[in-house]
Amino acid sequence: MLGGALGAVSRFAIGTIVSRMYTSLFPLGTFLINVSGSFLIGLLMMLFLQRPVVSANWRLFLVTGILGGYTTFSSFEWEVLFAVREGAGLIAVAYILLSVGLGLVAAWLGALLATRLWT
Repeated sequence: MLGGALGAVSRFAIGTIVSRMYTSLFPLGTFLINVSGSFLIGLLMMLFLQRPVVSANWRLFLVTGILGGYTTFSSFEWEVLFAVREGAGLIAVAYILLSVGLGLVAAWLGALLATRLWT
């Protein structure tokens, strides 16, 4: 519960800061949160896989709790639908492809970094 709250507060803070600095139909705040969350899950899960002595409670707290509260794929779905409803289908498609594509790349880079640091 504490991890989820910390992640949600972090998501709110980052989303608010980005939305004040950048205004456009493309939801940059959610995009950055999802990509950075993907990077962090790749990093942490590789760490936990390579260091099985780390308590499963830490994995649950950090990954399920904090990152579960931090990433925003429910917001992502709404923003795609909103863009389509506003007639911005190209932006919706770009947002989907970039979020999923860069999210996967970020998760891979996080896993790669963890492997390099802890092997």
